[in-house]
Amino acid sequence: MKEKKERGAAPGKMAPLPDDVLLGRNAVMEALRAGRGINKIMIAQGSREAQVAPLVELARTRGVPVEFVTRAAIERSAGGARHQGVLAQVAPIAYQELDDILRAAEAKGHAPLLVLLDELEDPHNLGALLRTADATGVDGILIPRRRSVPLNATVAKTSAGAIEYVPVARIGNVTQTLKELKGKGFWVAGADMGGTPYDEADLTGALVLVVGSEGHGMTRLVREQCDFIVSLPMVGRINSLNASVAGSLLMYEALRQRQRAQG
Repeated sequence: MKEKKERGAAPGKMAPLPDDVLLGRNAVMEALRAGRGINKIMIAQGSREAQVAPLVELARTRGVPVEFVTRAAIERSAGGARHQGVLAQVAPIAYQELDDILRAAEAKGHAPLLVLLDELEDPHNLGALLRTADATGVDGILIPRRRSVPLNATVAKTSAGAIEYVPVARIGNVTQTLKELKGKGFWVAGADMGGTPYDEADLTGALVLVVGSEGHGMTRLVREQCDFIVSLPMVGRINSLNASVAGSLLMYEALRQRQRAQG
């Protein structure tokens, strides 16, 4: 008796589109108008300028990065669906404005605690940090618009639901943002080697805790904006911790100090 061949997908059947992808000029334009969280917009090279110019202008106004790529690159992500040369990678939840995060923290009546992730690249680390941020009462996470992992499906899954409760803001010029926050009374503490032991540093008050990337730590310009550096004790042969582990330890130390200060 002949074995039955395993059935495959029907010829010409399109693969299901990922939840974090939008296709077509109109769909992407409406998402921009609605204020939906968009990580990046890809536009096919050679697209008619008159057709895509309004979309590019609105994206620039919203602070959404736009990349002009080959049509083949969009075809690969579109999986055979019609795309009109426009594709957007969307976030599972809307980003928030930094000013809104600060107002919400002020309304709670406590000194705000923000965590800035300086060029973090691994979505699993971002998800884990969001989970700890929720547990420790962090008021908001700040991530750069460029050279940083955005909110995506992997981040949402790793966060175990925390992405719904911890506000995340995307910022443009990181050093300028830190200067503005310092002008509002914030202190900036960077996580790195050679600093004050983390349990001896003052992590109360209005504070921005900076955690650097997995491979390189904080960038030089960001480190220069830090008012002080905090370090974790290490007695083993490895000279650094996973970014999400280091950030989580520092968030819990900040929580411990703040609870103790409240009596």
